[in-house]
Amino acid sequence: MKYWKSQLLKLDAKLSKALRINPQRKVLTLLLKIFAHSADSWFCLAGLLIAWLLSKGEWRQRLLFVSVGLVIMAAAVILLKFSIRRPRPEGEWGQIYRITDPHSFPSGHAARSTTLVVLAFAFAPPWFAIAVLIWAPWVGISRVALGVHYFSDVVAGWLTGVVMGIIAVALHPYILQVFQFML
Repeated sequence: MKYWKSQLLKLDAKLSKALRINPQRKVLTLLLKIFAHSADSWFCLAGLLIAWLLSKGEWRQRLLFVSVGLVIMAAAVILLKFSIRRPRPEGEWGQIYRITDPHSFPSGHAARSTTLVVLAFAFAPPWFAIAVLIWAPWVGISRVALGVHYFSDVVAGWLTGVVMGIIAVALHPYILQVFQFML
């Protein structure tokens, strides 16, 4: 079993290295950095908070639910990261991530973006759900291309995000009931 695990990790590292971009490609690097940061937890939650403060009625409920869903997903990702403790790939970019969260598996950014896809298809207008569906893969790909994650970290993040999104949708009425005081 150790042999197969070792071989899979080598293949993952080789694939991840092949997906990394040359930092000399300035425009592509900038574009990927925008995608990589666009799913930062503080950015997503700040955007949801602002939208929640400006909304009323059903949209306020939806935004509260999405925020709670993302916090629950983040707890699951942190539990996985600190259970598995896979170090991030070597690299220069993303020092804030390397310092505050040295563990790479699964990718929280990939999980967050995919959870948002599931929640958007469940509770948002179709045009928005499709936009999020197009955006989410680029978040994960950018994390590998910039060298802060291995490819398997992103795939595991996507799977975690889908599962947590489905769980959140299933728990929707209970979550709203618990957090009704905020509506």
